[in-house]
Amino acid sequence: MSVCNLTSGLQRILDKTKVLNFLAPLALRLYLAPVFWMAANNKWNPFDSESSLNGTIEWFDGSLGLPFPELMAYLAWGAEYFGAIFLVLGLAVRWISIPLMTTMIVAAVTVHWGNGWLAIAEPSAQLDMARSILQEHGNYEWLTQNGSFVILNNGIEFATTYFIMLLTLFFIGAGNYVSADYWIAKKYSNYSK
Repeated sequence: MSVCNLTSGLQRILDKTKVLNFLAPLALRLYLAPVFWMAANNKWNPFDSESSLNGTIEWFDGSLGLPFPELMAYLAWGAEYFGAIFLVLGLAVRWISIPLMTTMIVAAVTVHWGNGWLAIAEPSAQLDMARSILQEHGNYEWLTQNGSFVILNNGIEFATTYFIMLLTLFFIGAGNYVSADYWIAKKYSNYSK
């Protein structure tokens, strides 16, 4: 058997997996939805009478110095809140990716840029000192029962990763079978991939 025949046979096997090509966009959507849902609800949970967007507006105005902080807060919250819902449903995924990508760019530039790339700080003397203090004066076992103690570096890593995932969804769409976009397009334009 020649290398060309082997390669051709392997390619035919790979080609048969195309029937499962809906899994990648579905996985991206289901991964990103809770990320944006939590981000939106940290800004304002409309189902909690004690929650408001005021803290976010003040943060956008005071700490970040963003223009039109009230408008920006509502736009960020709306993109994340409705974006999470649309991602789960697979509805208007390419369209909702645009404001979500914009939100990630603004977050990366205004909040995370000055902290470099890493979201979680690398091991350091500061981390060792914090760990030592917690072991001596805190309940270290309780703090670390579900994972290691880390220091948040708050770099652009997560915002960039989410941006790239959204960019992918922008170009490939919601995917086949398990998305409203697929069924709407199939019904109204005889669309199928």
